[in-house]
Amino acid sequence: MRIGLDVMGGDFAPKSTIQGAILAQDELTTSDRLFLIGDKDLILSTLKKENADPDSFEIVHASEVITMGEHPLQAFKKKTDSSISVGFNLLNSDQIDTFASAGNSGAILIGSIYKLNAIPGIIRPCIAAVLPKENGGITILLDVGANPDPKPDVLYQFAILGSLYAEYVHSIDNPKVGLLNIGEEEEKGNLLSQTAFQMMKDNNDFNFIGNVEGRDFLNDKADIIVCDGFTGNVILKQMETMYKFMLKRGLNDDFVKRFNYENHGGTPVLGVSSSVVVGHGISSAKAIKNMILLSKNIHKANLSDKILNALKS
Repeated sequence: MRIGLDVMGGDFAPKSTIQGAILAQDELTTSDRLFLIGDKDLILSTLKKENADPDSFEIVHASEVITMGEHPLQAFKKKTDSSISVGFNLLNSDQIDTFASAGNSGAILIGSIYKLNAIPGIIRPCIAAVLPKENGGITILLDVGANPDPKPDVLYQFAILGSLYAEYVHSIDNPKVGLLNIGEEEEKGNLLSQTAFQMMKDNNDFNFIGNVEGRDFLNDKADIIVCDGFTGNVILKQMETMYKFMLKRGLNDDFVKRFNYENHGGTPVLGVSSSVVVGHGISSAKAIKNMILLSKNIHKANLSDKILNALKS
């Protein structure tokens, strides 16, 4: 498999991204090949400092970088030789199979939509995050930022996307889908929630269990929780903050450790025609390694094809 990595993406790039790529090499197979996309001189000098063999990687030069503070759409259009733009060009032309970046998430979403296009039938692609359950399982939360103001039919599709992701990447059989609301009753919530509930109940596309509340993220009530991207992003960042507070207070048992974003590596862009993973801007080498491995697993599962087939049926 040909795995593309944006070496320039992230607050600690290129050091952390290249260290992560080196760590990932130990868990990839001989048939896998990592493409390091970014400033060639910086890549070579960093590899030398890490005592890594440049011949173990494919190095693709990109002369520009889209920084975290830049406007995503304007930067993507203007910086056509950025590591993000080059990565999407490689993906679009089938020179790599999957692309991962911890860079400007807005630019990555722009690239996913404009370079790859949405899978036919998908209204809006989304991004998903993984939260730990107390019983050892996971809860998949989507959307977590790409769609702050979706319509009910978009939430319905999020449930389909989350179900397929849970089944084929995380091996969850017949995953339970809950709609985030302020109460369990059918009539609760705002107009968006009420309308989405009516669309979701008694459907044949996924296993809908009804409304869930904020207290249900870490229990086993649902495997997938669907919400708008605004709410999902607030929840995700609150979980990250809670994890930091727990560490400061000396709370770090096996369950608490599972909140560490490094263990998950990143979040997939669901609903586009190829495999794209977005990493955290503060990604360490460990997080980059796991982002690369997640990227491989998503492509190996043929998730985009399974989504396309599900929408056709």
